[in-house]
Amino acid sequence: MRRTVRIKRSAPKALRKIDRSERERFVAAIDRLATELSPGGVLKGEFGGLRRTRIGSFRVIYEVHHGKLTVLAVRGAHRRAVYR
Repeated sequence: MRRTVRIKRSAPKALRKIDRSERERFVAAIDRLATELSPGGVLKGEFGGLRRTRIGSFRVIYEVHHGKLTVLAVRGAHRRAVYR
């Protein structure tokens, strides 16, 4: 089953700041989320209910809306900054 991928407005801005090869890996990983959820974990605390997937040294934080079967890519940033 293919899910609709919605990307928050801040994500493209963040992607423009990284080099092209990393950006292509991000786009491919986000496209994969449309067909299969990542084995990445579910976050706790302040970010409870959100999920994460690792792409090199970066993280993509996303949320799954089960009713609409939509994956919302929330944030991609270096792992040191993504949870801030």
